[in-house]
Parts: sequence; C-alpha cells; structure tokens
Amino acid sequence: MTLVAGKELLAAAKKGNYAVGAFNCNNMEIIQAIIAAAEAEKSPVIIQASQGAIKYAGVDYIVGLVTTAAKNTKIPVCLHLDHGTNFQQVVQCVVKGFSSVMFDGSKLSLEENIAVTKKIVEIAATVGVSTEAEIGTIGGTEDDITVLEREAMLTDPADVQHFVEKTGVDSLAVAIGTAHGQYKFEPKLDFERLAKIRDLVDIPIVMHGSSGVPDADVQKAISLGVRKVNIDTNIREAFVQKIKEVLAANPHEIDPRKILGPAREAMTAIVREKIRVFGSSGKA
Repeated sequence: MTLVAGKELLAAAKKGNYAVGAFNCNNMEIIQAIIAAAEAEKSPVIIQASQGAIKYAGVDYIVGLVTTAAKNTKIPVCLHLDHGTNFQQVVQCVVKGFSSVMFDGSKLSLEENIAVTKKIVEIAATVGVSTEAEIGTIGGTEDDITVLEREAMLTDPADVQHFVEKTGVDSLAVAIGTAHGQYKFEPKLDFERLAKIRDLVDIPIVMHGSSGVPDADVQKAISLGVRKVNIDTNIREAFVQKIKEVLAANPHEIDPRKILGPAREAMTAIVREKIRVFGSSGKA
C-alpha cells in the first residue's frame, strides 16, 4: 500500500471507539519491528519520526524506509512527524513525503501557535497531508526537547475550541498529566479535563508520553476521546535491554545481525502488546 493520511486512520478509530498506536522510529530495525507487530495484530499503524530521529537518520532515509515498508504490507501505514517545532522543517517533511505532520507550537503564545499552525494546515491540505497541533505543554524529555516540570502546563479547555476553529487542524495533542521519557512516579491523569476537551471539539485527541501510563488509564483515556496514543520510551527500553542481555550472554559477539535481530523481536513484542491495549487489533 501507499502511505495513508493520519486523519483517515483516526477517523476510523473515532468511529470504532479505539486508538491507533503511533510508534517512534530511529532506524531500520525499529521500523521492521513496528510493521511486524501491526501485521501480526492486523492493525493500522502510525510510524512517527521526531526531529531527533530525522537528525540522526536523515529525512530521506526515514521516508525511504517507511515508504518501502508500506509498499510491502497490506496494513494501512501513516508516516508522521512528531513534535516539529520548526516551520521550515515541518514543510520539508510535507514535501519529502510524510503523510502526516505535527507542529508543536506549545511554547508560543496561544495566538502565535494559532497563526503558525494555520499556515501549516493550509500548506499540508493542498497535498492531502494530515496535521496535528498541541495546546498545553507536556513535561519530560524527548530527543532534543526538554520541558521541566515547572514549565509543564495542562491544556486549558477554554482555549481548545477557539484554537481548533481558527486553525482547522485535524487532531490535537493535549496535556493532561502525561510526560515524555521514563516516569519517576505513576502519572495521575486529569480525566475530567480530558472529558471537557472531548465535549468541546469534534476532532481526534492525541495523548503523548504514554509509555509509562497504566493500561487501564490508557483505555479510560481512549473511552474519553483519545484516538492516537504515542509510544517511544517502551520501544527504546525493549531495544536496549535485549541488546544488553545478548551481549552479556555472548560478550565476544561481533555480528550486528545476531545482536539487533533479538532486539527487533523484543520491540515487536512490546508493540503488539500496546496495539492490543489500544483496541486496534483486527481493524486493518
């Protein structure tokens, strides 16, 4: 298949009351693991690349790998830019072949965020690329972006309807108590805030920083309108842990395939587990 626009996957998720997993990639093995998991679960999937991933692998490699994966599978695959904070880079991803992009203007004032997001929505719409934006600030660290706890700010429901009406964005990431990276304590999600947001706008809601959130809380968030759930840290943990185990058992191993192969299998297992939690198994 060719790459599918994110809004198509999320519209189906809204109709079916489930969420689509958005899994971050950095290299070939991670992409292969995500695809293998989605195929095994017969699930639509979003493969996303952050600014850090693009800096590491290169935008052409990311697009080439994911496009190749999509062409060789029967499941719907979306390629999404995660947390694009630079206008030029977001537009570059649209031009290069991403089927969905996120502009993260959460550090801007509300009106500045609206202005830039609106421009990106207009550009992306001309070529059928979906758009995601963010209101509120999600704490923690993801690649090159760090938001301290004191800087994190939950999404104000009063701003949501105005933002969506002015920008025409396809989906909205909200801050309800999750954080990027590994959690020090179990997160406490503000479900009342999420419900208010759900009642104000009729577009899919996105939950970032979901790796450390208990399954029951993820599923409750899905019942309250979350249609895209971002997972990165859990994949990294599975990848690194398996490599450590392989090298501990075989310290003289020098064949990358014998090291990265088991790591790929470990990532496939965690992605399959998440897909089942999100309720998208069998929805492809």
